[in-house]
Amino acid sequence: MNQDVIVGEELCWQAAEQRVAFSAQWQGRHIPCFISLHRLEHMAAQPLQDEANILLAFESVRFDIEERVGMLIEEEAFAPDGGVYL
Repeated sequence: MNQDVIVGEELCWQAAEQRVAFSAQWQGRHIPCFISLHRLEHMAAQPLQDEANILLAFESVRFDIEERVGMLIEEEAFAPDGGVYL
C-alpha cells in the first residue's frame, strides 16, 4: 500500500448495513471506509455468518483491502458523503 494512505486498526461491524466500517488517513484527512459483507465474502472465499468470523475474515484479507482502498483514495474516488466503499 502507498505510505501516504494509512488504514486504521479499528473495525466495526454494522449489521443493519451489512458492512464493516473502518477508517483511513490521507493527507491529514480522516476518511470513512466500508466494505460490504458480499464483497468481503467474495474476497475471503467463504460465507460469513457472525460478527467474529466477519472480523477474522477482514483481517485475513486486510492487505488486499488496504491496497484497494489506497488506490481509490489516490484516485480520489470518493462517494458523495466523502467515504470510500468496497
